[in-house]
Amino acid sequence: MESKKQRILDTIKLHKKLLSDLEANRTEAIERAAKLLIDCIAVGGCVYICGNGGSAADAQHIAAELVGRFIRERKGLPAVALTTDTSILTSIGNDYGFEQIFSRQVEALLKEDDVLWAFSTSGTSKNVLAAAKLTKDKGGSILAFTGRKDSPLEDMSDVCICIEGPTATVQEIHQVAYHIICDLVEEAIA
Repeated sequence: MESKKQRILDTIKLHKKLLSDLEANRTEAIERAAKLLIDCIAVGGCVYICGNGGSAADAQHIAAELVGRFIRERKGLPAVALTTDTSILTSIGNDYGFEQIFSRQVEALLKEDDVLWAFSTSGTSKNVLAAAKLTKDKGGSILAFTGRKDSPLEDMSDVCICIEGPTATVQEIHQVAYHIICDLVEEAIA
């Protein structure tokens, strides 16, 4: 049986590997993601964020960083986590089905200059894909965060940051990437 210390060291080693990949292969995508959001906000657009499970928490986290602040004092930026209104989520889930909990909100809220920031570590979450498809149909842009290359979500996206690995580790590296993006957006806006 693997020792606890070895398991800890293996987890840290995996994080270092994925962070090295982020540094070596994803900096351009991070810059493009920040530009996508900056351009959206500059023309009066809004950033809508969605994902399931831990990614739902990430959506809320990002919205808080943008509407509140990340590091700098500045005006609030338009961002909405589509994962937070339990009455909307449960009524849509009950009346239309779980696959439509995000797309119905996109239908009601998203405009052409807006961005859908979509999280799906598999890149195949049906409710996220439905929201992404409708975003494209409405002329919006998609920033995707995934954990598998060549996924349907990546194919739909304008910018995709894909970190391959176990789901929990992918989400942790996603957090590093989205904090960098929040910093770049905030710097440009402030």
